[in-house]
Amino acid sequence: MRRRRIRVSGRDAVYHCMTRTVNGEILFGDREKEVLRKMLWRIADFSGVEILTYALMGNHFHVLVRVPSEGVPGDGELVRRYGVLYPEPTRFQPDSVKQVEATLKNGGAEAEALRRRLSIRMGDVSEFMKTLKQRFSVWYNRTHDRYGTLWSERFKSVLVEGAGNPLQTMAAYIDLNPVRAGLCEDPKDYRFCGYAEGVAGNARARYGLRQVWGEYVGQVTDEAKAYIEALRAHRELIFAKGANDESIVRERAVRVLEKERGMLPKAVVLRCRVRYFTDGAILGSAEFVRQFSTALQLERGRKREPRPRGLRGADWGDLAVIQGLRRTVFG
Repeated sequence: MRRRRIRVSGRDAVYHCMTRTVNGEILFGDREKEVLRKMLWRIADFSGVEILTYALMGNHFHVLVRVPSEGVPGDGELVRRYGVLYPEPTRFQPDSVKQVEATLKNGGAEAEALRRRLSIRMGDVSEFMKTLKQRFSVWYNRTHDRYGTLWSERFKSVLVEGAGNPLQTMAAYIDLNPVRAGLCEDPKDYRFCGYAEGVAGNARARYGLRQVWGEYVGQVTDEAKAYIEALRAHRELIFAKGANDESIVRERAVRVLEKERGMLPKAVVLRCRVRYFTDGAILGSAEFVRQFSTALQLERGRKREPRPRGLRGADWGDLAVIQGLRRTVFG
């Protein structure tokens, strides 16, 4: 059955989105990741979503985005965003930026239709992911003399409580993707993730990290100091005590978590694959999860309203999910 994302109205929403290549084939090298990275930022700007962090891997990518609850952008902003995605006319969008601007300025039915056509693609995580995946597929297939489907499925999404422990834990999990894959020991050394971009000085990536730790740095008014405090807090979460204990290898950690039903330090568990963060449907406090249980029941046609489920395996604090995971949670 086709999975749909849980919709939020009247307030900002944060989603963790993940998608994988067909058959999980490792297709992306540094060149492909760099093109995807640039598209990610450009399409986020067009779509009006904020990237909090991301990780681009050889056969999949993760992105944590905030979708503002803003209304339809004004004409000036529509023109600017159109120019971001279509600086030159294309076969699919033959109108130039000047033509779009003139149409909107002239008003009438044609202008209203154009506003609807553009605005429907903005402020929506599904449209953001659709545009990103389609654009990259066209580039990849043309560049590699390839045709056919590049992505294996519609993207997965988890609605994340947009502040505090849920947001910070999810961001750390995403940034640790290259560490879990054995590509580096510190995510700052992996250039294709939001954390590394922030450390390298990218203003947009630094803004995302500050948003993740907004409550923690809320009293710091200086932007540079706020980023330093956010970075310190993020590194403390990623490299908490036990995280780099060489005696706790992944296989042993999974055995302790799955077979022995034991507990490990949170920073250690984050170095394992945790399906709560990709298949849990909703991640947040029990109260946050409960708010959306009815919506999930209706959207997915469940007979009974689901209930919040606490995460196991570590001291997760107040974290809960709503999707019951019958198969293994860690891997």
